[in-house]
Amino acid sequence: MAKIDISDETFAFVPITTQTILGTHVGGRANFMALGWLTRCNHKPPMIAISVNKGHQSADGVLQNGEFSINVPSTDMVAITDYTGLVSAKKVDKSELFALFYGGLKAAPLIKGCPVNVECRVVEMVELPTNYLFVGEVVGVHAEESVLTDGIPDVEKVKPFVLSMPDNRFWVLGDCVGRAWQEGKGFKK
Repeated sequence: MAKIDISDETFAFVPITTQTILGTHVGGRANFMALGWLTRCNHKPPMIAISVNKGHQSADGVLQNGEFSINVPSTDMVAITDYTGLVSAKKVDKSELFALFYGGLKAAPLIKGCPVNVECRVVEMVELPTNYLFVGEVVGVHAEESVLTDGIPDVEKVKPFVLSMPDNRFWVLGDCVGRAWQEGKGFKK
């Protein structure tokens, strides 16, 4: 099958990422933003990198406080998750959208309704042309007991959803097709 050059299309590739809700404090209040641009970036200590547009109040909150939360919503939270990305904290107070709790970080609000919550302290910031890339060390992870299997979050129970671009659609995960670091062993000589 022929390959077609689609380099001129911004984000024409399909980076599938877990859709999350970024939490931070802005002006002393909890604020939230839909966040799909994130990745694990270090094993020990565990770190997550997030990319936030410089124009977002959430970027200001992370810069000012040096901490943030990553809240993993389940599929029943698609609409409210999307809403957090549709409206700006410059115009809408999003502090009352969710029931909250806090772990060890006091400017990283955690959403009770999300099955998994991660607290991060910023250890590095890279200023890019349009975004800030924040690297956060994971200092706390909280999960509803009901989504755990053998003490770890179970994807089938968490029911996360992913964001595809450039079509800007949310998707649910399908069937497990294999185990990482197992399936390829047959190729070893």
